[in-house]
Amino acid sequence: MRSEPLSYLSSENNGPWEIYLEQVERVTPYLGKLAYWVEDLKRPKRILVVDIPIRMDDGSVAHFEGYRVHHNTFRGPAKGGVRYHPDVTLSEVMALAAWMTIKNAAVGVPYGGGKGGIRVDPRKLSTGEIERLTRRYTSEIGVLIGPHKDIPAPDVGTGEREMGWMMDTYSMNIGHTTPGVVTGKPIQVGGSLGRRDATGRGVFVAAAVAAQKLGMDLEGARVAIQGFGNVGNAAARIFHDHKARVVAVSDVTGAVYNEAGIDPYDLTQHVQATGGVRGYPKAEPIPAMDVLTVPCEFLVPAALEKQITEANAWKVQCKVVVEGANGPTTPAADDILAERGILVVPDVVANAGGVTVSYFEWVQDFNSYFWTEAEINQRLEQIMRNALEAVWQVHEERKVSLRTATYIVAATRVLEARALLGLYP
Repeated sequence: MRSEPLSYLSSENNGPWEIYLEQVERVTPYLGKLAYWVEDLKRPKRILVVDIPIRMDDGSVAHFEGYRVHHNTFRGPAKGGVRYHPDVTLSEVMALAAWMTIKNAAVGVPYGGGKGGIRVDPRKLSTGEIERLTRRYTSEIGVLIGPHKDIPAPDVGTGEREMGWMMDTYSMNIGHTTPGVVTGKPIQVGGSLGRRDATGRGVFVAAAVAAQKLGMDLEGARVAIQGFGNVGNAAARIFHDHKARVVAVSDVTGAVYNEAGIDPYDLTQHVQATGGVRGYPKAEPIPAMDVLTVPCEFLVPAALEKQITEANAWKVQCKVVVEGANGPTTPAADDILAERGILVVPDVVANAGGVTVSYFEWVQDFNSYFWTEAEINQRLEQIMRNALEAVWQVHEERKVSLRTATYIVAATRVLEARALLGLYP
């Protein structure tokens, strides 16, 4: 019997969730007998929608809409970030949770997929308002989270500060300090060395493996980066440290280009002083979306979903796309890039460095024993390289894209766990 479509999303427009479902459809023919269980991948395990009322600085009360989604927990507790953005939707959070399921399985960390978000523009709130928002949200989703149930982490619009508040709120509610309830928190309260740059470092490792497989030289290679937040900034610095040439960078304020190269450390100082890349004096301004189509060897979309689409995929002028963001390339754009011979290293493995070091942080919190940053980076690179090698082997054996190969590896691991666990009752 075929299951009915989900009733709580629009059948006309499922948003990012539709992209994820199409990716699952593409992998299903390669799953063999495990395809019997594939419907599990198409349905979130549980969804919590919460109202978050907070008192604003002017004395008024404002209400915000929040979500926490568990997509799958066959391989371990749910794991995934919390996003603060005015365009957050249930469809987006569902897709992000599902991509976490695939990502965690692809790199072999013992987690399922989860994600959370609040529909809010944090730039319009004071620090006190953001703290009250975070603490109330944490209390509202407290029935779902916990170090053995669901471990949140930073995402777009959140960072160490918010994770510290979440940890403190959860700990106050249960009566004892619980560092392992979140990852990506400040080092002083149980965070891990190397976590801040982990996603960007993983993006670089993914690019390095692709370069090795394709016979490309990283030194002198041109890199364009969309998004200069935590992921894009770290990726830019690490590419620069390995003598690649960052030629274009964008953020919410605009985009800049310099064929001779942009020093990301210098650009970071400009961003800290002015609030964005716009007006950087050592590069010329370009339209923000043009960062995706400048000539380069490596393109790193590290902003939001659906950036490379059917409309602009024909204009992309790179050799390799390394997805630092979640879902930046639509399925139609994937097909166009493949037709043009442009390799895409997909988000579900390329940006897995963050959750890998989050796993390290979680393990360190349980043991109250912390590793050096050199140990963290070495273990991260080893896990990333092992995952990418496994994906590349399937890519070559099955003659499929790297994205489909990653889904074959990950979905097989998830559905093998499902088959072994069986149905309850």
